[in-house]
Amino acid sequence: METNTLPKREVQPSQVPDQPRQNQPPPQPKKSKFKRGKVLRNVLPFITAVLFLVPLIWMFFVSLKEQGAAISGVLEWFAPPYTFENYVHVVMDTAVLRWLVNSLVVGIITTIITLVVTSMAAFAISQIKFSYKKFIFVFFLAGLMVPGEATIIPLYQIVKDLSMLDSYIGLILPGIASPLGVVILKSFFDGVPKEVIDSAKIDGCSLFRIYYNIVLPLAKPAMAAIAIFTFIGSWNNFLWPYLAIFSEELYTLPIGIPTFNSNYSQDYVLPMTVNAVASIPVIIAFFFFEKQIVKGISFTGVKG
Repeated sequence: METNTLPKREVQPSQVPDQPRQNQPPPQPKKSKFKRGKVLRNVLPFITAVLFLVPLIWMFFVSLKEQGAAISGVLEWFAPPYTFENYVHVVMDTAVLRWLVNSLVVGIITTIITLVVTSMAAFAISQIKFSYKKFIFVFFLAGLMVPGEATIIPLYQIVKDLSMLDSYIGLILPGIASPLGVVILKSFFDGVPKEVIDSAKIDGCSLFRIYYNIVLPLAKPAMAAIAIFTFIGSWNNFLWPYLAIFSEELYTLPIGIPTFNSNYSQDYVLPMTVNAVASIPVIIAFFFFEKQIVKGISFTGVKG
């Protein structure tokens, strides 16, 4: 009896399934290639922060020492005894508190007026059609390339002719010109959708209402950035107050502190106390407006 037999299929070596190898160690987890870079990203900012904080910490410890204390080593600056009599003397018996108030008044008023002037100028260049608009914007761009020291002599002559020397007005008005603020806000206003502006005009909104109720609320990050840099520039300004102010009652801190330190050149304690008093408002402002400061710097970095 015949039986049907099927031909046997030869199995190629490549088709044989891989057999698990015996005595093979389990796979080890791979180390992250970016672990070292991550450590550096965490360590370097910490070291940088410590380097910036050490002078501030040393300043505050020195301001708590007694006047005329004999110091023979660096570590003795940080050792007790401590006293707050230096702060009482600086605030009550000197003009430092007056200089601090002058710096705050000039800085706040300059910042407010700068925000109003630069935002209105940027809105006009961005949203209003008029002749020579591009030329005016180029004029503002050219103002960024001119250093302030190059304009100090004609500016002094103008303020002198207007009889504004040795006054708050003479300190504030020259500081409100901010080409950088106009350029930043103009580029921001250009990003506002035209449909929003056109629909507001159709609804009967005036240009001022569009500027105040629509454009300004959208420009809060840019306004915050300009306010921060304007206030810091006014707070640290030395050259113009040095030329424009003659009365000690109108001194700002950048002018008054060198005058005070020159009278105590042989002593570290009182000059450090004055610098600590001048630094306290800025440190407090940083803690309260830290998020706005970081957002403002990142915003200007992106736009720049």
